[in-house]
Amino acid sequence: MNRSELVTAVAQRAGLTQTDTDAVINALGDVLVEAVAKGEAVKLPGLMTVERVERAARTGRNPRTGETMEIAASYGAKLTAGSKLKAAANGS
Repeated sequence: MNRSELVTAVAQRAGLTQTDTDAVINALGDVLVEAVAKGEAVKLPGLMTVERVERAARTGRNPRTGETMEIAASYGAKLTAGSKLKAAANGS
């Protein structure tokens, strides 16, 4: 499902216009990005949890040359599926 299909499906289910639904999806994305940037977890019970995780510094290897290199510590985003999402994936 791409973005336009998502907007259409949510608009039909919620009884909203596609313009309003698109604005809501944009706002949700903005809130998720801001919260993860601050290090806060966003929890939608039963659906998912999005949180920032820390990656430690490590030694890696350049696949082209085989040369070892230091990879700096960084942050990433982690999405954990909730119970409803897991059940849907398992066909329940």
